[in-house]
Amino acid sequence: MKNYGHLDWKDFEKELLARPDFKEAQKETRLEYEIARALIKARLEKGLTQAEIARRMNTKQSVISRVENARTIPSLAFLKRLAEVLNASLEVQFKF
Repeated sequence: MKNYGHLDWKDFEKELLARPDFKEAQKETRLEYEIARALIKARLEKGLTQAEIARRMNTKQSVISRVENARTIPSLAFLKRLAEVLNASLEVQFKF
């Protein structure tokens, strides 16, 4: 195993992206990452905690945490409720 202690992030990222297994894993988890990123951004912009979002959605804080940590893909119904709680619109698109 390589010692990465002295590499900066850009060099480390280049090495990771050169690995086919990493690129495949990154591709497979892209949706989870994008959903997590969007939720965190929206929550912070609204000044809300995970617990506040959970309370407003009538769910547990751990559910919000799992979504924010990209450990699950939420259902469309969940995303609709989340958009409602955030007073936001939900957009879904296909990119080619």
